Amino acid sequence: MVSVIPGELYNDNNLSPDTDAPPPPGINSRASSKQNVDSTYLRQVTLIMLRTLALLAALCAVTYGCPTILTKSQWGGRAATCRTAMATPVTYVIVHHTEGTACSTQSACITQAKNIQNYHMNSNGWCDIGYSFLVGEDGQAYEGRGWTSVGAHAPNYNSNSIGISVFGSFMNSNPNTAAQNAVKNLISCGVTRGYIKSAYILKGHRNVTATDCPGNTFYNTVRTWPRFQA
Repeated sequence: MVSVIPGELYNDNNLSPDTDAPPPPGINSRASSKQNVDSTYLRQVTLIMLRTLALLAALCAVTYGCPTILTKSQWGGRAATCRTAMATPVTYVIVHHTEGTACSTQSACITQAKNIQNYHMNSNGWCDIGYSFLVGEDGQAYEGRGWTSVGAHAPNYNSNSIGISVFGSFMNSNPNTAAQNAVKNLISCGVTRGYIKSAYILKGHRNVTATDCPGNTFYNTVRTWPRFQA
């Protein structure tokens, strides 16, 4: 950890070389120099504190096992027109695919997130994008309704689940390793932060309603993950 030693900043060489001689009228050179040193010291301490806070935030993310999560405001999502609070921790995690275009860069994933939100709100008439989170093959997660709002992704499970959807269609292929790890880390993050029960139940979307989501190939992979129950 970086430490600041005040004595290194208060250097007598910065002071008037003749401390017994009176300063010129109206000027206190010793006081002026000390004020400059005080200002320098405070700036350095402030900088160290900011760096420490950033480091602690990063360590917390690592501790929680969280992937990078872009908030809705960070990806430019629209504000919800209504919201129902969800009691946490939830019992279920439901995995989806968007059945649209996959994305492997942040800019491409943001475009897809906006398209999906517009479809859900404009065509379906929903309050917001339906999923709790979306995940791209860039290895990042994109906040939808988040940890504490009831979603619109799995009938009869919306009020007790986190819905995670991977951008793309995965009938004949899997999402890449970065996306799969991001989904797993997002689940771990939710458990550690108290939003998902430690004894959660993992399901594919097709396990709770008539659909081929999250795609045949991806579903067969999800079935091998911990805590899966059909």
